[in-house]
Amino acid sequence: MNFPRLKSWQWALLVIACLVALDWAIRRPDARSRELTGIIATQGSAQLKAYPYQFHVLRVEGKTAVLSTPRSFEVPAFKVLGVLYPEINVKDHNNPAFIAVEQQLGAVQAEARNIVAAQPGIADVRWELDRQWLRQHGIEVPDK
Repeated sequence: MNFPRLKSWQWALLVIACLVALDWAIRRPDARSRELTGIIATQGSAQLKAYPYQFHVLRVEGKTAVLSTPRSFEVPAFKVLGVLYPEINVKDHNNPAFIAVEQQLGAVQAEARNIVAAQPGIADVRWELDRQWLRQHGIEVPDK
């Protein structure tokens, strides 16, 4: 068999394409995670569907679904809400607009959790910080 001679830049491009494909294959959610994420999208309220952060199932571990979240004790709500709602003064915790969006975050997060928890085969839901989303939006994330 005669293989065509590739130039070095073509080899580099081929290697990069293979690495991107491998990264995608490793990171892509499994079928059950995609199904549960789809259920959140279809069964969610208008408020959940329109929310600027889309909650999704990262993986299923036995009977536990692991859902993404943009906030935790490591990343305070005001940092996330500042990205989601840049027009709101999130430094003033007494600001009625800040309080409203903070409550809205809690409500949509609870709704996403309840939708997933109600699915057959799911006994528990665990939250995991969406580090990739936070980094993409310029929020510093502490190492695990």
